[in-house]
Amino acid sequence: MAKNRFHESAGPSQRQLRVGELIRRTLSDVLNRGDIHDSDLNRYSVTVGEVRVSPDLKIATAYVLPLGGKGQDEIVGLLARNKSELRRAVSKGLTLKFAPDLRFRLDDTFDRMDDTRRLFSQDDVRRDLDD
Repeated sequence: MAKNRFHESAGPSQRQLRVGELIRRTLSDVLNRGDIHDSDLNRYSVTVGEVRVSPDLKIATAYVLPLGGKGQDEIVGLLARNKSELRRAVSKGLTLKFAPDLRFRLDDTFDRMDDTRRLFSQDDVRRDLDD
């Protein structure tokens, strides 16, 4: 056990990354096909940018964003409302002992990329980069 605690700060393991990617693909397919029986959720086209899995593979946090960015406030609530059906659909595509508990968060990667581009476009920063 001490070995696992020592390596926790090193980042996710290969297994965590592999399981996270499998969950991301499966979740994307389920949402894209509209397999969930919720007309409010099926109105949106949802992008699943990343899924991070806990070291024990019991919790999977999916970072999602509705296509076009409209309905960001509503999408996390809709996904949480349909969590059990999504979990069941995802667990069919996985060969794990336990189906992970799904949690949903808004993906702010695109916002951070825009902020970075804006920062690099400033004259002071560009001048420092050219030197």
